[in-house]
Amino acid sequence: MATRCAVCGKGPQTGYTVSHSHIRNKRTFRPNLQPVRTTVDGANVRIQVCGKCLKAGKVQRVAA
Repeated sequence: MATRCAVCGKGPQTGYTVSHSHIRNKRTFRPNLQPVRTTVDGANVRIQVCGKCLKAGKVQRVAA
């Protein structure tokens, strides 16, 4: 399964961890994805949504 938000398309990004002595090591910044049960085209589906979209109310959870 891809590490990508189903609503906004946010995915992993790369960058550096920088130590106090400024030694740089490659790292990956992953989005805060949460599995959410929601209704898509009349069917209950589980999708991966980032925390920002959840907090903004862009996805409506389905009651279990």
